[in-house]
Amino acid sequence: MKTTPLTAGLLIFTAAVGGLALGRVFTDRSGGDDGVHNSNATPRAIAPRGELEPEEKTTVELFKRVAPSVVYITKYGIHQVQTGWFTRDAMTIPEGTGSGFIWSEDGYIVTNRHVVADITQGSQWRVTLPDQNVTYEAKVVGIASEKDLAVLKIDADTKLTPISVGESKDLQVGQKVYAIGNPFGLDQTLTKGIISALHREINSQARGRTIADVIQTDAAINPGNSGGPLLDSAGRLIGVNTAIATLSGSSAGVGFAVPVDTINQIVPQLIKFGYVVRPGLGIVPADENAARQLGIAKGVLIKDVAVGSGAEDAGLQGAEVVETRKGYKLRKADVIVAVNGQAINNSNDLYNVLDKYKAGDSVKVTIDRDSGKKVEKTITLQEMRQN
Repeated sequence: MKTTPLTAGLLIFTAAVGGLALGRVFTDRSGGDDGVHNSNATPRAIAPRGELEPEEKTTVELFKRVAPSVVYITKYGIHQVQTGWFTRDAMTIPEGTGSGFIWSEDGYIVTNRHVVADITQGSQWRVTLPDQNVTYEAKVVGIASEKDLAVLKIDADTKLTPISVGESKDLQVGQKVYAIGNPFGLDQTLTKGIISALHREINSQARGRTIADVIQTDAAINPGNSGGPLLDSAGRLIGVNTAIATLSGSSAGVGFAVPVDTINQIVPQLIKFGYVVRPGLGIVPADENAARQLGIAKGVLIKDVAVGSGAEDAGLQGAEVVETRKGYKLRKADVIVAVNGQAINNSNDLYNVLDKYKAGDSVKVTIDRDSGKKVEKTITLQEMRQN
């Protein structure tokens, strides 16, 4: 018989039905004692559990208390998608997911800058409250790329539970820590570990910048955990999970979190201004590659000095470059080599040192003037806008 697609389909369907019928026949058999089966088999009796261990109770209670503060963030973008033979339509498609947590009852959400990702026209963000299974459209309030932090805002018509905030200055290696997030899109996942190290330094989302005083932990942190909270044993926020050190893309027991003392300084500024206000000298640093080509091996070459700044008041000078037959040469140069006695090798060092102070503080800046003459100046730091 010639088999057409239709008859072949009928044959397959018939075989499937026959298989189901055979299955029923065998299933309906009562079985027997044949050396393999036992007709008297019954479910096992359940052994009494008893009380949970105190540490287990503490962990369970911590998760129940903090989980409502942890949210699931999805970024959407508008893409052209083939919807027919000759048509393409614009559709909103998920581009990435991450974690975040509720900062305040009025809807501010903290997460990583890289969770928010590139802010392009048509980008959308949605925040899901897992405990209520409800999703809200979110707006980007502000970002701090140099700290890998961002703040979103939702207008929720339900009561929000802000996370409890701790401090990171007194943390100790060996303390127990907990991470809640959405690794691989699996929401409300709890992992635990200890603080493995303190005062680590990792690359930030701002090119050429690093994040100082980072917490290292062995609590499992995987893609999707980013932006979620790192907690102490009291359930307080002590850091924002931001990165892992891995070759495989999954947790290898080396995770990093931006410390809460940094977060508590940056987030209010993002909410208030939409950007970070940080202390500065009032100088424009020269490009480091250009400075090295001009013979400046260490330090920060001052390219220019802002009018009315503390640097100008202290007499700091911008560089003067002249062209010679052999190329370019510095005729006049002020190079910052130390701040309050701490060596400055590059602009990132200067950035991290000044980040420990606030506008209005005075610092002693050591200048290498014209490659040989050391000059020390006291400069009052001023507010500088940092996007």
